[in-house]
Amino acid sequence: METSGTFLSDQFYTKSVRDLHFRHLRMARHSDPVHECAALMKKEKVSCLFIGNSPQEISGYITDITLRDRLLAERLPSELPVSQIMEFDMVSIHPDTSLTEALILMFQTKSRYLLVKENDAFVGWISRTKILTEQSQGPFMFIQSVKEARQIPELQQKWARMPEIIHILSTRGMKAGLINQIITTVADTITQRVIERVMKDLGPAPAKFVFFVLGSEGRGELTLKTDQDNALIYEDKANEHREEVRTYFLDFATRVSTALDQIGIVFCSGELMAMNPKWTHSLSHWKRNYDTWISDASQETAMNYSTFFDCRAIYGEFSLLDELKDYMGQLVEEAPERFFINLGYNALQYEPPLTFFRRIKTEEIDGEKQLNLKQTMRPIVDLARVYALKHKIFQTNTNERINQLREKGVFSEKEAVELIHAFEYLMSMRLENQAAYIMEKNQKPKNYLKVNSLTKVQQVTLIEIFKVIEEFQSRIKLSFTRSL
Repeated sequence: METSGTFLSDQFYTKSVRDLHFRHLRMARHSDPVHECAALMKKEKVSCLFIGNSPQEISGYITDITLRDRLLAERLPSELPVSQIMEFDMVSIHPDTSLTEALILMFQTKSRYLLVKENDAFVGWISRTKILTEQSQGPFMFIQSVKEARQIPELQQKWARMPEIIHILSTRGMKAGLINQIITTVADTITQRVIERVMKDLGPAPAKFVFFVLGSEGRGELTLKTDQDNALIYEDKANEHREEVRTYFLDFATRVSTALDQIGIVFCSGELMAMNPKWTHSLSHWKRNYDTWISDASQETAMNYSTFFDCRAIYGEFSLLDELKDYMGQLVEEAPERFFINLGYNALQYEPPLTFFRRIKTEEIDGEKQLNLKQTMRPIVDLARVYALKHKIFQTNTNERINQLREKGVFSEKEAVELIHAFEYLMSMRLENQAAYIMEKNQKPKNYLKVNSLTKVQQVTLIEIFKVIEEFQSRIKLSFTRSL
């Protein structure tokens, strides 16, 4: 096992894409034959060639893998115009973006290359391999190793390494939001590997489907104390095939969840998993679910189903979830006022733990005063969700929601900064506390923090954060519940 001294390259976390001297664009025209493009790639010693009239008008690209998969494997003639085999799913990034964020974007979009864009012009490109080489022994090589793992014991071993990695990253000062995304990316990758293995055992699916995640994983905010929150949508099929399709996917989902539980991503205690028949359905059935939740909104509905507005696809036909989200957007547009009122009430269920005298309110657990960090963060998650839905923002990440609300003028710059800083501080404290339980105490991670372990500065900071949350909850009372 690597030691913390060799696991991370200190300088990597201060570097941006610009610091890596990204490569200049090599271009070909749409009409150029594929063999000429391959010859150009050989001459220039590049693995990626961009297609278009100029660096400002790029419409696609080809790579070594494109030539293998789309030309050679299909036995197509090399005289074909390159436009007939080129790929279109280009992802771009600003040169001042950190290498950490660049790699997260690459893993999330499954891109091996990023276009570098500055002042509305493409100025170069960078490969995942180049960044990984720079990063050496850091967490992204670890993510790459997870992507290459296939057997359940190996994936179990990888997940068991996460506390060590998170402990190192948090003590080195990495932002909590980036650590959340790293944990989420690893969990996503493990789930994808498990799904591929299950499909290999079961055979091809009888219908198009998408496996999606909810709650903290749906928001990209996973911590070390996590369980499964997932569901499944399959395409509508003719009546005579409905039972066959449903039987396949329930068996499929049960195998996926069972394997994840073995790996250490444990079963959801509330059974919010695709293996539960309540959460595996056809697209039309899912649309009816959202229709009911939004049109017949009650406080209980808002409490039970708000997590379904934090959903994100991780495997399969993403367009199925996109269609459901589009439908959800239409429903939210026409939603009755009580839908938002009840979501607003939902964001008021957990009050900041402050006493009348403005001290931290604690719970007595095992004879010690403790603070539930997860519950203290919940009002921020809930209020960001209700404001986002009210203003037709369908991002799921809490910080992204707050930033977009700032851009729309719903929150001022100061309010957005206060909320994001509060959320990041609480999340950072939560991650460090969980890692400490595992690494130092050899116990399962907990969301409870012993208050006597806090410094005076930390206690004062927490009190100020709780005041910020209180102010926003007062605003919700006024905006959504019409009362103070």
